[in-house]
Amino acid sequence: MTKSVGIVLVSHSAELAAGLKVMLAQIGSDSVPVAAAGGTTEGEVGTSYELVTEAIARADHGAGVVILPDLGSSVLTARTALQDRPRADISVIDAPFVEGAVAAVVTAASGGDLDAVIAATQEARHVPKF
Repeated sequence: MTKSVGIVLVSHSAELAAGLKVMLAQIGSDSVPVAAAGGTTEGEVGTSYELVTEAIARADHGAGVVILPDLGSSVLTARTALQDRPRADISVIDAPFVEGAVAAVVTAASGGDLDAVIAATQEARHVPKF
């Protein structure tokens, strides 16, 4: 079996990250490791360095990891985690949270490598809804 690129969802809300993870599973991401890092370790709104690094470890199955933050400090938290533990096969992507996650999972599930998953995730910025 080919290893799949992992996806990490970083949100200020544990419920938002967990809900998106459920949605991704429902559209066929069983073969894609998706990890949610939402809220703080105290269960509050915010982001957590610890939760992000733990989610990266859960999503990393050897083919690279794409991190999708929702906004603001989630970007900073994800970037800080990567600065502390730099790896060429882990990227924080600037893309819409939901659309980017769907593009990432669909591409990873269809066998896309890290570069293909990153490209698909970034393309989600430019797809009109109507």
